[in-house]
Parts: sequence; C-alpha cells; structure tokens
Amino acid sequence: MTETITSRPVRTGPPATPSLGGLGLFTVLLAAALPLVDFFIVNVALPTIGADLSASEAVLELVVAGYGVAYAVLLVLGGRLGDLFGRRRLFLGGMAAFGLTSLACGLAPDAWSLVAARAAQGASAAAMLPQVLATIQATTSGPRRAKAMGLYGATAGLSMVAGQILGGVLVAATPLSFLFGAGTGWRSVFLVNVPVVLVGLFLAARAVPETRSARPEPVDVPGTFLLAASILTLLVPLTEGRAAGWPLWTWLSLAAFPFAAAAFFAVERRADRAGRTPLVPPSLFAIVSLRRGLLLMVPFSIGFSGFMFVIAVALQQGAGLGPVAAGLALAPLAVVFFFFSLAGPRLVARYGTRVVPVGAALQGVGLALMTLAAWRSWPDLGLVELLPGAAVAGAGQALQLPVIMRVVLSEVPAVRAGVGSGVMVTTQQSSLALGVATLGTLFLSLVPGMGMRDALVTTLLVQLAGVALTGLLSLRLPRTIA
Repeated sequence: MTETITSRPVRTGPPATPSLGGLGLFTVLLAAALPLVDFFIVNVALPTIGADLSASEAVLELVVAGYGVAYAVLLVLGGRLGDLFGRRRLFLGGMAAFGLTSLACGLAPDAWSLVAARAAQGASAAAMLPQVLATIQATTSGPRRAKAMGLYGATAGLSMVAGQILGGVLVAATPLSFLFGAGTGWRSVFLVNVPVVLVGLFLAARAVPETRSARPEPVDVPGTFLLAASILTLLVPLTEGRAAGWPLWTWLSLAAFPFAAAAFFAVERRADRAGRTPLVPPSLFAIVSLRRGLLLMVPFSIGFSGFMFVIAVALQQGAGLGPVAAGLALAPLAVVFFFFSLAGPRLVARYGTRVVPVGAALQGVGLALMTLAAWRSWPDLGLVELLPGAAVAGAGQALQLPVIMRVVLSEVPAVRAGVGSGVMVTTQQSSLALGVATLGTLFLSLVPGMGMRDALVTTLLVQLAGVALTGLLSLRLPRTIA
C-alpha cells in the first residue's frame, strides 16, 4: 500500500503588504484627534484653571506652551523611532503614555505640577501621532489612501474646533465637583481622555497592523538636539515674553534662534550627503509637492490656532460669555467644516488643487464677516452674531486643510513614511504654537491701549492678511495630487 504525499507550494518573494481595514482606520483617526483636541481644549478652561490653582498669567501660558513645545520638538523623533522599532509598537506605547499623562494633568495638585504633566502629555502625543500617518502611508494605496488621507485631514480640522467646544461643555458641567470641589470642572477636560485611550488601546491591539521601514536608520542624535534647540529658542520666548515683561533671556533666546536653525540645517545636509538618513533629510524637500504644501501649511496653521485662542479670550473676558456659550459660538464652523470636508475628495477628483484657493477666498469672506460682527455688535457677540461668518469660514477651511495634507505626503516614498509624516506634523504643530504665541501676544498687548473690541478687530484683520497669503501660495500647488 503506497501513501501519496501532497506537497503545498512554497510562497516565495517579499511578504504581503499589511492592509489597514475600516476598524483600524477608525482607531488611528481616533488617536489623531486626541492630541489636537487637547491642544485647543484648554483655551476655554484657562480662566477656571487660574482661579482654582491661583496660577499667574505666565504660568497659564506655560500650560499651553509646555504641551505644544514638547509635542513639536519630539514629533520627528517619534516618526523615526516608529520606522526603527515598529509603528504599531510606538503607537500603543504613545497612546498608553498619553492616557497616563492625561490622568496626571487631571489630578495635578498645583499649577507647576500641571505644567510638568502637560509637557509629558505633549511628549506622549509626539510618540503616537506620527505613527498614524506613517501607518496610513504604509498600508494603503491608490483610492483607499486618498480616502484615508482625506478623512485624516477632516479629522484634524474638526478636532481643533471640537476641542474648544468640548472644553467649554466639560468645564461648565463640572461632573467631578463632588470629588474636587466647586470650580474644578477644568479637570474633566483632561480626565475625559482616559476612557477614550482605553478604548483606543483595545481596538489598536486588534485592528492596527505592524509596519516598519524596510531600511531603518539609527536616531540622529545631533540633529535631534539641534532641532529641539531651534524650536525652543523661537517658541518659548514668543510665548512667555509678554507675560514675563520681555526680560533679557527672551531676547537672547530669539537672537540664538537663527544660529541654532543654521547649525541644524548644516548638520542635516552633511549627514544627507554622507549617505546617512538625518532626522529631517534635506533631500526630502526636493519633492515639490511636499515643499510647497509645507510652505502653505505654515500661514494656515498660524491663523487657525491664533484665531481659536483670541476668540476664546475675547468671548469670555470681553463679551462676558460663559465657557459653554464661548465654545458653542464656534459650532457653526465645526458643523460646516465636517460636511464640506466629506465633499472635499470628490471636489479634488474633479477640480484638483484649485479647490484650495477657492477655500482661501471663502475663509477670507467668513473672517471678514466675523470682523464686521465684532465691530458692530460688541459686546453682544455670540453664536447668532458670529454664525454667518463662522459657517463660511468653516467651508473655506475644509477645502484647504485636508487637501494640503494630502499634497504634502502624496509623493513621499513608503520607506520614508515615518520621516515624511513627522516633518509634516512638526511643521503643523510648530505653526499652531507659533499662532498662539504671535497672534495671541499681539491681541493681549493691544487690549490695554485699544480696548477688547478694537484689539480683536485689529488681530482679525492681521489674520485676514495671512489668509490672503495662503491663497496666493496655493496657486503654486501642483494641479493634481499623485
């Protein structure tokens, strides 16, 4: 009796590329929303934090800046570590750390403990967020990637507005007052992250595939330190200078910025020419779509974050609105942004990047309407007065941000997905922090001499000039997205 042995064919060649399913995409987009929500959620909570913790204005600005600066400084490093050790591993570790540091923020016993916890929270976000874009780049292609990137851009923009609205609701609801006492609703804006992170970790462990660079490079230590020095010497004095009275160290720091930036560029260029992979490869900027998209993202993000900070202060401290009313005044912007961002991919498929200058024009009209409302209606400024301008501006922003993000990463090779996403998010985050530092400082500096209304109108007009610059720069984008 003979036995027939049937052999199975042996699979040869490279392993199949992991695919990101619908649940996995939802999970990474949830993680993408968390850091941006937390950048903006504190804007309407700052007065309550100051009253409860007896924090000075300078310390309150550190609550915002500590998070934003740590986040911006470490983003590119987070992308590199994901390429090196595995993006899913860094994603899970960063998300877990984000939950723990959010818990530390919510339980902070004093203002300086909150500042330290916020900086740690920003560092955790920097480990988590670059893995989102890198995973999308590495696990999708063609129309699926276009759809995923469109949803990422929509999530990013919506998170920035929703964070401020959610912050107002949570501060006013004070669900934890029975534990911490009256006036402690601000703790909820941090503690709400904890259950969200637990859900995200559960889903990520099951639905997010592991990817890493085929040729990972070691960490660029000199480049990391010089990038950190460049960002710190610019953002810290701009953020803290006004509240601290512009002491000598702020001017020395600003004077050091161009030297730190020049040293960073020289070190990165030398490493690139030597065949190594620096933290931010200058050769990456040879990609026209990436270079022009990043140039466009700077004024857009500066204006976005500056507006959100200034309007939160003006509505609460000038117009006398409570945190809920101040947050809900921007609800039309969020709602219109959401629906227009869903239509964005179809518009881009038909008209290409020409939708971006149209979006800039719409945003400019909306901003002009809000400026006019502030001039005519002050101090009776709220949801009804801001509604027309906020709705039009939301439509314009939705036609810009998701498309810009797609353009930036459209031609980045998959092996450089972590580096490319880190560079893009660092540019965005640094610009968001710079917007609060510049437009926020301008507004608060003008208030004593001009009054709240005129300071708000002047700052909005400055932002309007930034929108015009964005529109002009968008004319240089590639007409189609690869």
